[in-house]
Amino acid sequence: MSTLLLFLPPRTRLHAQGRAMAVEPPRAGAVREYDWALSPDGHHISKEGRGAAAALPAADSVIAIVGDADLSWRCVDLPRAGRQMRAALAGKLEDVLLDDPETVHFALEPEAGGGDSAWVAITSRTWLAEHLAHLDAAQLFIERVAPLSWPGEQPRGHFSETHGVGSEGVTLRWSHSDGVASLPLQGALSRQFFTPGLVQAAHWTATPGIATTAERWLGSSVGVLTPAQRALDVIDNGWNLRQFDLAPRARGAQALRMLGRTVMRKAWQPVRWGLAALVVVQLLGLNLWAWQQNRELSARRQALSTTLTTTFPQVRAVMDAPVQMQKQLDLLRASAGSVGEQDLEALLAAAATAWPADRPPADALSFEPGRLTLSAQGWAPPQIDNFRTQLLAEGWQLDVADGRLTVSRSNPQGRR
Repeated sequence: MSTLLLFLPPRTRLHAQGRAMAVEPPRAGAVREYDWALSPDGHHISKEGRGAAAALPAADSVIAIVGDADLSWRCVDLPRAGRQMRAALAGKLEDVLLDDPETVHFALEPEAGGGDSAWVAITSRTWLAEHLAHLDAAQLFIERVAPLSWPGEQPRGHFSETHGVGSEGVTLRWSHSDGVASLPLQGALSRQFFTPGLVQAAHWTATPGIATTAERWLGSSVGVLTPAQRALDVIDNGWNLRQFDLAPRARGAQALRMLGRTVMRKAWQPVRWGLAALVVVQLLGLNLWAWQQNRELSARRQALSTTLTTTFPQVRAVMDAPVQMQKQLDLLRASAGSVGEQDLEALLAAAATAWPADRPPADALSFEPGRLTLSAQGWAPPQIDNFRTQLLAEGWQLDVADGRLTVSRSNPQGRR
């Protein structure tokens, strides 16, 4: 399943002496462009580029990625607020927020619930909602919004270029179980934080242009990852910042596509294998049952054929054993002068037994093998119903059509 990794442009900030950083409004009429990377399998990057939302390549799934500088993290004890969780978080974190709570977006870590201690990702709601609306207008459905780094049990450090930051323009993004932070490389304080044991335990990466600088500062080797290769980790990380009022609202075919993409994630792989194994077992079981039923049916057909050829040796070719056996029995009965169920005598006897007491004898009748037809003229509906009831009790049936009463055996095949 192909995945399009879409890097949201960082919030543009203005630096003013003695003032906090502010968001610069976008220029009117400017065409927004996004860096992107296309992965055909979730493990490799096949294409990279930059372009407007309407010109991005098609993919089975689209994940928007928020840069490290546009997210902050807080570990909080979640209130039991249910649907009011967003408002409860705003009240709980109001004292530590730099912006108005209404302009801030919150996202809980995967599978977190009320009463748990969980990490909360915080970003600008206005900025994120604006990008999602722009991409949605371009018919690009964003399934998930994921962070580049997040708190986790495995300590991770990534060195990246940040133009204008420090003497070397290099920043270390450090993520571990206690949070996520960006650390400058200038000065000795940051380096003293990383003990030899911590350096050995952590996973270290760097962008290609500063890998040598990072190794010299760290005193250990680092893996080289391009921004696109680093972003591959978000495909299976489970984080989704589209929560609360920014949660995706999909209906119909789009909802089915979302469900399919969710099931195709790596976390669902055991479920997929289990379902596939269940389907295979069911197919094998159905085939085995069908084989047994076919074998049993063949054995019964063979037994009928054997009975026919044994009982009537003159029959050499067996085409339809039950029909041929009935034919032979009819011939024997006719030779012996016995009355069969298809004969006129049997039909007359059945009609006479069920004949209504208030009806005179029949004026006329017609016969063909297995069917006795009488005129229905003068019959009242209660008389016909009584006649039918009596015949059914004896195993015969009565058909009424075109002013005629037809008597026949109710199940002419039952004797087979």
